Amino acid sequence: MTLNHTDPFSRRQRRRWQRRRWKLRRIHSFFLSRLLPHAKGESQEGWPSLLARHGPRPADVQRSLSGGASVSQRHENQRYILDHDSQTVTFCDEYTSLTTRDQEQENFLQFSLVPSALKDFILPTGYPGSVSDDYLDYMLWQFPTNITGWICHALVTSSLLKAVGLGSFSGAPIAASAAAIRWVSKDGLGAIGRLFIGGRLGNIFDDDPKRWRMYADFIGSAGSIFELSTQLCPAYFLPLAASGNLAKAVARGLKDPSFRVIQNHFAISANLGEVAAKEEVWEVAAQLIGLAIGILILEMPGIQTSFFMLILTWLSIRLLHLCLRFQSLSVLKFQTINLKRARMLVRSHVLNHIVPGYAACNKEENFLSWERFLQPKIIFGVSMQRMIGKDCSSHMVRALLKLYSKEHYVLYMQQQEAGEHTFLITFKVGATRLLVLRSLWQVYWLHKHQDKTSNHIFSLLEESLLELEDGFTDFLGQLKEAGWNENQITLKVPEELLFDESECLKLSSS
Repeated sequence: MTLNHTDPFSRRQRRRWQRRRWKLRRIHSFFLSRLLPHAKGESQEGWPSLLARHGPRPADVQRSLSGGASVSQRHENQRYILDHDSQTVTFCDEYTSLTTRDQEQENFLQFSLVPSALKDFILPTGYPGSVSDDYLDYMLWQFPTNITGWICHALVTSSLLKAVGLGSFSGAPIAASAAAIRWVSKDGLGAIGRLFIGGRLGNIFDDDPKRWRMYADFIGSAGSIFELSTQLCPAYFLPLAASGNLAKAVARGLKDPSFRVIQNHFAISANLGEVAAKEEVWEVAAQLIGLAIGILILEMPGIQTSFFMLILTWLSIRLLHLCLRFQSLSVLKFQTINLKRARMLVRSHVLNHIVPGYAACNKEENFLSWERFLQPKIIFGVSMQRMIGKDCSSHMVRALLKLYSKEHYVLYMQQQEAGEHTFLITFKVGATRLLVLRSLWQVYWLHKHQDKTSNHIFSLLEESLLELEDGFTDFLGQLKEAGWNENQITLKVPEELLFDESECLKLSSS
């Protein structure tokens, strides 16, 4: 509707238009309050099932002022559109995903009393619809985590400065130039750690950023212990400070790439730059508060006169910092399928015929565990010689290749002394990430039925391949229904040990 501001009745028309907008907002709020509560427990359903049960979502309803309603095609960035000729109103909300509606309603209620200027300052534009649903939970835990981190930084810096002679308990100063040389030297030696992380370990962060972000804090804590020790042994300042700085450089090399992956996870609206900028706001605010608290702690008489009190205070705050870090990472809900989550999904389907949703899977995931300690034990990318042993005949090689002629991998089981089996998998040329997931399903089926092996491993392998045909198809169907995306599988194929089946047949026949 276009208003003519030169019309003497334009003010009256504007007031009438504003009253109608206010009524539309009340109707919109009514729909949200009626429809949003029904979504609890249905985060894994799609919109079609919800439409069938509760009716169309507010963003897809065109409601006539006379009471009629019809479902229309949704258009992005709609708000309120009033057509006086047809007397229809198009409602549009900012809730873009069924799986996030409960969290968005909760976040809306949490921030309803916060001034809009402050919300715009600390949150990305379009929040909560412009970021993933775990964004706010993570940032609320990240904020006190950063505060405790900066408090620890202030305490450690005090110890370092006293160690180089810029004020000490005894009050004996040293030349500023010598202190500067020692300070710069420890920074230079510590930078080696970042070179190593970036050059050698750059491919580990996309798969499991939560684990490496937590490990970064563990390693950084160890570095702080070296730096605190410089006050006890000022004569060994350079090796202690360099060791501490090396550990912190390694920690930073793990932290930065991991957090970039986390930021990319938040930016579901192609707004990575803004998400990073708003995170900087949270970080700087936490830095200022943490440094202020650290200064207040350093001014306490007990801290100034007792190194033991300094260590005890730092240790207490650092333990709190690590607990907060763990909690902030625990609320993240990644939809990517890495090896740990793939194990959990496959195990649940094989044992219980159910695939959990990504929220439940992330909550159950132990992101600090190492792959080598998980059961069943799986080794990917082994050679054929290791798989069948040096004393095995060519007949066994041909039997294995024939058994897996329709698959892009070969799987074999080796029994260990404790009665458990180790599963060895080698991949053929052309294997994909989905096939790695397929091999995992077979592993867990074999692990479930490993008591049947005795001396008939080949018969059990053959039975597992028959079960794999229908079982894995059902697994993929449930995987999609649970909200997972096959295109977000981060399982890696060990390309250095791929083999050509035709060449293996030639070798086995010779």
